[in-house]
Amino acid sequence: MSKIKKASTNFVNKNIMINECPEIYAINLIEGRWILIICCLLNQGKQRFSELKRKIPNITERMLTLQLRKMEENQLITRTVYPEVPPRVEYELTESGKKLKPIIKKLEEWGVQHREMISKKAF
Repeated sequence: MSKIKKASTNFVNKNIMINECPEIYAINLIEGRWILIICCLLNQGKQRFSELKRKIPNITERMLTLQLRKMEENQLITRTVYPEVPPRVEYELTESGKKLKPIIKKLEEWGVQHREMISKKAF
């Protein structure tokens, strides 16, 4: 629950909603600017840190590291370190993370439809 102070009303309300509403729990796992992008990239298969960084040029290394750690903690991805010199680390979606693929596809479809609807109303 990142930036929300534990004593704040927002923190209490968010926790209540997470515990009472499975949709809010799920959204909490994938919310933010980067996690869905990382999921989309990992839907294509295993990726190294440098590959992810190259494909998301506006993300800092620190932010990518933080997001990958959050995703690993939430069991959306696995991190595999290979005993090589230099070490090779790969990230991939867990079985639970792979189940996001049809959800992301539906979001894509909805986004296209919504964008078209909004652009038609603009004229």
